[in-house]
Amino acid sequence: MLYPQLFADLEKARWNMADDIPWAEFDAALLTDEQALTIKMNAITEWSALPATEMFLRDNRDDSDFSAFMSVWFYEEQKHSLVMIEYLRRFKPEFAPTEEELHAVRFEFDPAPPLETLMLHFCGEVRLTQWYRRASEWHTEPVIKAIYKHLSMDEARHGGAYLKYMKRAIERCGDEARRAFAKIGFLMASSSRSNKPLHPTNLHVNKDLYPNDTVQSRLPDPDWLEHWLDSQIQFGKEWEARVVGGILRNLSSLFDVVLETTGDLNRYRKQLGAAA
Repeated sequence: MLYPQLFADLEKARWNMADDIPWAEFDAALLTDEQALTIKMNAITEWSALPATEMFLRDNRDDSDFSAFMSVWFYEEQKHSLVMIEYLRRFKPEFAPTEEELHAVRFEFDPAPPLETLMLHFCGEVRLTQWYRRASEWHTEPVIKAIYKHLSMDEARHGGAYLKYMKRAIERCGDEARRAFAKIGFLMASSSRSNKPLHPTNLHVNKDLYPNDTVQSRLPDPDWLEHWLDSQIQFGKEWEARVVGGILRNLSSLFDVVLETTGDLNRYRKQLGAAA
């Protein structure tokens, strides 16, 4: 089982909201209403770990190891939402999300192949690691800068945990897992083709609710994400290259092949399909 060691590793790295956030260093002059609104939207987005966990537990009933790991992932992701809500409650209470706004992102996700979902969320963690790093740089207020640094490091650790389950899946399922990971990896590394941020919270997950079936579509401002990325934190080509590079490096190690570009990954994906 992977869960016991992952629990121990994440327990050692865990930060404490009361003691490890420098609340006393808050500088009101360095926080604008525009910035506070982005924190609110991220807090609501992080709350969607709740329906994601429900999806994972439903679709992995035959995998108690991975399901147990969800207890750690869910706790830490909900803490991400909570620390941003607490920040707003203390310093910009008029921007704190309401319970109704939080509950709006709890809706059922359609069942999906577990291997593809695993890869999707691995890529999501790689992306969030970089989004939050850039957010920390964009902000000038020291408390929220520190919060985003903690969140970024958590997401990187979560990506590492998912990667361990991906390695286990290849040991158990072989090319079936490779095909699933290559397929989703190519999709998630091809953001330049889609012209939109590729993250689990921005993908359609319930055909009966379409088009209101992405997490982002259920936020108070469904269009905030692209504005935050393009015009505020300015997540440009250099940062996107870090996301794509992270996906390719990890898949290269996972598949034991050289994947330097998305074209390399696409060719490898097609080879797997042909072999099947």
